[in-house]
Amino acid sequence: MTWTQVYDPLGHWWLSALVAALPIIVLFTLLAGLRVKPHWSALAGAAAAILVAILVFHMPALLAGESFLYGVATGLMNIVWIVVAAVFLYDISVNTGDFEIMKSSVGGISPDRRLQLLLVAFCFGAFIEGCAGFGSPVAIAGAFMIGLGFKPFHAAALNLIANTAPVAWGSIGTPVHMLAAVTALPEADLNAMIGRILPFTAILVPFWLVRAMVGWKETFEVLPAILVVGISFASMQFFWSNHVDSNLVDITAGLFSLLCTVLFLLFWKPKRIWRFAEDPAIKRVDALPIGAAQPSVPDSPTRRYSKSQILKAWIPFLILSVFVFLWGYKPVKDWMNVHTTPAWLTADSKPNGGWTTPLHRKISRDAPVVPKPAPEAAKFPFIWLSATGTSCFLAAVVGGLIRGVRPAKLLKIFGLTLFRMRFAVLAISGMLGLGFVTRYSGTDAVLGLAFTHTGWFFPFFGTFLGWLGVALTGSDTSSNALFGSLQRITAEQLHLDPVLMTSANSAGGVMGKMVDAQSICVATAATNQLGNEGIIFRFVVWHSIALGAIVGIIVMLYAYVFPHLVPHGLTFIH
Repeated sequence: MTWTQVYDPLGHWWLSALVAALPIIVLFTLLAGLRVKPHWSALAGAAAAILVAILVFHMPALLAGESFLYGVATGLMNIVWIVVAAVFLYDISVNTGDFEIMKSSVGGISPDRRLQLLLVAFCFGAFIEGCAGFGSPVAIAGAFMIGLGFKPFHAAALNLIANTAPVAWGSIGTPVHMLAAVTALPEADLNAMIGRILPFTAILVPFWLVRAMVGWKETFEVLPAILVVGISFASMQFFWSNHVDSNLVDITAGLFSLLCTVLFLLFWKPKRIWRFAEDPAIKRVDALPIGAAQPSVPDSPTRRYSKSQILKAWIPFLILSVFVFLWGYKPVKDWMNVHTTPAWLTADSKPNGGWTTPLHRKISRDAPVVPKPAPEAAKFPFIWLSATGTSCFLAAVVGGLIRGVRPAKLLKIFGLTLFRMRFAVLAISGMLGLGFVTRYSGTDAVLGLAFTHTGWFFPFFGTFLGWLGVALTGSDTSSNALFGSLQRITAEQLHLDPVLMTSANSAGGVMGKMVDAQSICVATAATNQLGNEGIIFRFVVWHSIALGAIVGIIVMLYAYVFPHLVPHGLTFIH
């Protein structure tokens, strides 16, 4: 059974697009409007997607069901495993008492919650995004902020906002690699163009992040630190993307920003320390909805820890950083895949081929989404060892053993982690099932094609096409795979630079990361906020749209005011 996607079954593009959007409307109406539990919302949205695909777009029922199951399996391997392992690491640190020591050490850099937010959510989160991606920064940094004493809601919502500017180079540059592959444009040019769009937002996002937590006055009190964070990150992001390669952009920018900020805070302190109203030894002041600015009142006496105690407490997270970097490094990943992937999963004689699912090459995309009909691949690589979640899990186990936790106790902690994550697992699996049904039924492409009717304003709305792709799929990589070719085709038809518009797909997509249902479920699961998905969505959606519009304006300027700044013919430094 084979099937070619249909993009206008109702004869009017706007009506077909409206029907294609029904599953997303169902999902977010239930989740954000009616506050239905996320796993039920996800299943309802997936059911709506399957019905729309079969009844309106004439997708064979068998293929629709297989698409859903393929998405569930992919979610379990690529997303759920990361989140569970990250929370497991956090649970071990809490159980051993290490988080109290880590809180003390971070407080030693600065007890100010605004500065802790920048260090953990933005700098450390960007480093984790560069190493692993696919939800890991929100899970790991979110759990870390909980341990530091941030409210669970803020740890979830603020990490979603922070995990934007670095996303285009997540997981060792995977989104850029995918964009170059599907568009057949030079990767060096695409990488440099993205690196000429996102540094502007990298300067803005730290300011935006702090303002989302406190008022204008409290934000400007730490403006020097915000500028150090943003400018250091943006400058390294621009330099590395334009002059070196696409693999280590986030890793180098995150580490460079973290180092610059820590050094800066050795010489500069805010005039007053901002803490949450309920923080110890701080008199409550009801001034702001999220927290209250407080005078610089010393904390109550706390235990001082030695350097060796602090180092031991940080060991699991240091191991995590090393592991996720190694697991993201292609030679290491390829070696693990070749030597650990079962032979029955490599029937095509390629080491990383994966299991050929019944869905493989049974569905074809058609023009104008692609230049000519192209069968969609549907292979499931059972890369159990090289999966990012495995690196997080092994880091947790090794770190726990080094800290003296017995194997039986580790097993008990892991069981408790699985139990409290059970509904999150269902929700994330359902979200991925929904995303894969929309992808293979072609309804996502129908929504994307609606943006091509915007004519002269396409540079702005084409940027939101990337935003839509990430909001639907939860991945900048998937958005580039989905809409990269369409961006090039439309750009050439409208006499726009294809390098600019395909890069805009990835750059605009990063701002959709905070509103995709998958990321929201990851955030709530990691911060024990199950049931608050709708509240978090309503909190971040306007931030997402506003930041996406800013990226769209930047792309418009490149298209019509500064077209000579679009790179062509660049090469990477080797």
